[in-house]
Amino acid sequence: MYIVQSIVEVPVDKVEEVIGLYQNRSRSVDKASGFISFQLLQNENKPGELTVHMTWEDKKDYLAWVTSSDFKRIHDLERKYPDQELANIKATVRRYSVRAE
Repeated sequence: MYIVQSIVEVPVDKVEEVIGLYQNRSRSVDKASGFISFQLLQNENKPGELTVHMTWEDKKDYLAWVTSSDFKRIHDLERKYPDQELANIKATVRRYSVRAE
């Protein structure tokens, strides 16, 4: 398995707005080959820190997703989000190969 985490720092007054966006996400990634799961995590000690946690069958499937037209379309929409403070937030992306279960 392959795990990808995208970590963002969101202004505390906009956290619920961002959580709402993820709760209403398009779910097109859910149909991608090799996709297993998606979770949005909120750090209990730092409420403005949100982590998108995605699990994939393998790295090849993840790389196919990030080079797909659906991925490009979704991320183009994010960059055009009306609240430019949110649109300009840069994620820290971490990738992991699962070595034991």
